[in-house]
Amino acid sequence: MKYKIMMAATLLAGSVAGHTYAADSSPEYVSDWWHQSVNVVGSYHTRFGPQLNNDLYLEYEAFAHKDWFDFYGYLDLPKFFGTGNGNDNGIWDRHKGSPMFMEIEPRFSIDKLTGTDLGFGPFKEWYFANNYIYDMGPNNANSQNTWYMGLGTDIDTGTKLALSMNVYAKYQWQNYGAANENSWDGYRFKIKYMLPLTTLWGGNLAYIGFTNVDWDSDLGEKAGPVRTGNSIASSHILSLSYDHWHYSLVARYFHNGGQWADGSTLNFGQGDFSTRNTGWGYYAVVGYSF
Repeated sequence: MKYKIMMAATLLAGSVAGHTYAADSSPEYVSDWWHQSVNVVGSYHTRFGPQLNNDLYLEYEAFAHKDWFDFYGYLDLPKFFGTGNGNDNGIWDRHKGSPMFMEIEPRFSIDKLTGTDLGFGPFKEWYFANNYIYDMGPNNANSQNTWYMGLGTDIDTGTKLALSMNVYAKYQWQNYGAANENSWDGYRFKIKYMLPLTTLWGGNLAYIGFTNVDWDSDLGEKAGPVRTGNSIASSHILSLSYDHWHYSLVARYFHNGGQWADGSTLNFGQGDFSTRNTGWGYYAVVGYSF
């Protein structure tokens, strides 16, 4: 039953390392340790770019925790169903849309790889942590290629709350043509948490959250006042899971989302508009685990 909770709990939030429970060997699932699902995701007012974005898309998602290896990742096919607002481009927009957006978070246990117990106090295990983001746009101005690397840990809270933290340095390759490309540029702090709540309608309800805090980027200095050196994205998820189906509602708070300064004036050739990069965006997810 813990496995069923976690399978849905990791939707969009990522696995909370050390608390991804393996399923019993069963013909119901393709693998008993590589947990995967296909999801349909609807998003509203996401604020990663300078304009608000709405989309409906297909997603493949996977997570695992086995021996020294901890993993979470997803692959999105933007605008897969041909539905989105005027700012939304995706897989079927051949000349300007992105055919794929991917994020993976592999972590490698330093404790297990070295055979050394490095835990102390509430810190149970330590990891070489990574967060890699890739947007396969049709050209450099529409592509992203970012690698965060650093140190991660799992924390024993003494409660049902599962908690992990990572701190990274960032290397920025492509960034949609921004001024900080091909450089070491800032840091990220990531915290993840998951709390099983109750049974509901025959399924398992859980609260999951994760927050990314980015700081000390040179982008604000290099690109001027429309960009910033810091940003925050904080997601809060209610997830209801069954043996195979899972459903999630997500509220995500953005502060200077995508390192765009909120309230700046821009013009992309269709008149002035004001950026709205601080505020809430929302997601609804329906998925099938296999």
